[in-house]
Amino acid sequence: MKKYLLPSIKLTVALLVLLAVIYPLLIAGIAKMAPGAGDGVKVYRDGKVVGYENIAQAFSDDTYFQPRPSAVGYNAAGSGGSNKGPTNPEFLKTVQDRIDTFMVHNPGVNKADIPTELVTASGSGLDPDLSPEGARIQVKRIATLRRVPEQKLYDLVAAHTQKSLLGPSKVNVLKLNVALDELK
Repeated sequence: MKKYLLPSIKLTVALLVLLAVIYPLLIAGIAKMAPGAGDGVKVYRDGKVVGYENIAQAFSDDTYFQPRPSAVGYNAAGSGGSNKGPTNPEFLKTVQDRIDTFMVHNPGVNKADIPTELVTASGSGLDPDLSPEGARIQVKRIATLRRVPEQKLYDLVAAHTQKSLLGPSKVNVLKLNVALDELK
C-alpha cells in the first residue's frame, strides 16, 4: 500500500501546484498582454466609462440602436442562453413577442426583413455586436426620433462596421450608440 500511497500524494500535490497556481498565473500573465490588459476594453464618453466593448448592455430608449435580446438580462455575471430549441412553444412565443415589439417600435419595416439576430438571444446573452443589416434596419426609427437625416446614420453605421477576414462583418452597438450621441 505504501508503494502506491506516496506516489499518489506526490502526484496530487504536483498537479495541485501546476493546475491551481502555475496555470492560472500563466493565463493571467497572457491576459495582461491582451487589449484592456485582461480587464476588458473600456468604452469612454466624456472621460467616463460607459461600458465594455465586449459585453452587451441594454438600451431601452428608442433613440438608440438596440442590441440582440439577452436571455440573462445582459448580466455579465450569469452568461448563458435560454437553451430552448426552435420547436419549443415558449421559445416560439418569446420570438413572436419580440417580432411584435420590434414592429411597434419600427413601423414600416416588413416582418420578413427583420434580421433573426434582433428577435433571438445569443448563446451567451452578452453578444455586443450586430450585423450591419441589424443596425441599418433601425436607422429609420432613430432618424425620425432624433431628427437626423437617415443618410447620416447609414454613414455612421458604415463607419462603425468592422470587416472580418474569416467571419461576417459586425457593428459594436455600444460604440455605435456613443458615436450617435456625439453627432451634431
